[in-house]
Amino acid sequence: MLFTPQGHEPLTERVWDEGAVLAAIRQIAAEAESGFDPRDLWPMHPLDDPDDEKRWEAVGLAIGAAGLVWALDRLGREGLADSARDWTGVARLAHERYLSDPDLDEPLPSLWVGESGMLLVAYLLGPSEAVADRLEECVSANVGTEANDLVWGSPGTMLAALAMLERTGEPRWRVLLEQASADLWKQWLPGPEGCWLWTQRFKGWEGQRIGAAHGFVGAVRVLERVFRHLGAEIAVVHERAKTTIGTLAFRENGLVNWATQAGSGGVLVGGGDGLIRVQWCSGAPGVVISLAGLAQDDAELAELLLSAGELTWTAGPLAKGPGLCHGTAGNGFAFLKLFELTQDEQWLARARSFATHALLQVERSRREYGRGRYSLWTGDAGVAVYASQCISATAHMPTIDYW
Repeated sequence: MLFTPQGHEPLTERVWDEGAVLAAIRQIAAEAESGFDPRDLWPMHPLDDPDDEKRWEAVGLAIGAAGLVWALDRLGREGLADSARDWTGVARLAHERYLSDPDLDEPLPSLWVGESGMLLVAYLLGPSEAVADRLEECVSANVGTEANDLVWGSPGTMLAALAMLERTGEPRWRVLLEQASADLWKQWLPGPEGCWLWTQRFKGWEGQRIGAAHGFVGAVRVLERVFRHLGAEIAVVHERAKTTIGTLAFRENGLVNWATQAGSGGVLVGGGDGLIRVQWCSGAPGVVISLAGLAQDDAELAELLLSAGELTWTAGPLAKGPGLCHGTAGNGFAFLKLFELTQDEQWLARARSFATHALLQVERSRREYGRGRYSLWTGDAGVAVYASQCISATAHMPTIDYW
């Protein structure tokens, strides 16, 4: 079995309605603004911090204030949200709160849960040389780490450096990208059956994950983007990625999925709960989203990704909720990527169906908890960004593909 049925739910019969979607996006933004407190910013959702032990993450890019501020600012600049508030000061305050949190052992330089994500958002909303200098220090400090993933490792902070290079053109960011990509390349080592894999080591954990958030395909996507920007040859990246992901694929009846990590003894396995994943962070959707850019002129790789897209559609919306990291909106981005790859309207229609369902999940969760989920990667704001791209028929994953 390539997916766990109890991890999914039936797709809504409600049809795509652009006017209703636009209204839902505005409602999400307005609800987030109404939940803002100038002193405490936003509370973490019980699903993000059930034991009230991650308060320092409440200001970060993934599940905290920095990511939410970026999304609200972006939606506002695109004319999809109304706000009288300037979020620039809030982005900088998030970083200050992070550094002063007594529960934090030491600041992390990482993108999603460390300083780099907060600093980048602060710079994008209000450029500052001091902020840029500190961000440079964080990106540099993360070169050579063995996390080798988007969340903690140098692939994530490379995205921050790339965003700064695109925004400023300053040579220091190019130098950092050259250093970080050379180190990441050095850690990309041959494995069994012709595979090329990174090993992730962080806080005593060690493994070779495959997924987008913590593993192989996420790092490949970053290398692809960085090499294209630097004018470096990507043919070897392409070949290694294609060989590895093809070797590790589990196929059945025209569908395909991947285990959480390599070395599973030929058995499709999931995470610590034993459930097989079909999510952006781990599983077929993240593989599609990460590798679609390499499949433009490769019919064999494109066919593999189309089979992964069919698996994502067959499995249905995620019961976990509507978000990007491990929710319905994140899975829907796979359909947007396949529409971009093939120009087949079926994939756009599927993406819009998932957007409609994800927005219903937002409503359902708001009724259950009496409040929104104030985050970019796990919460309502990510759904709003996804829905906006279903309207424009674009396929830009937030923080991965664009800022």
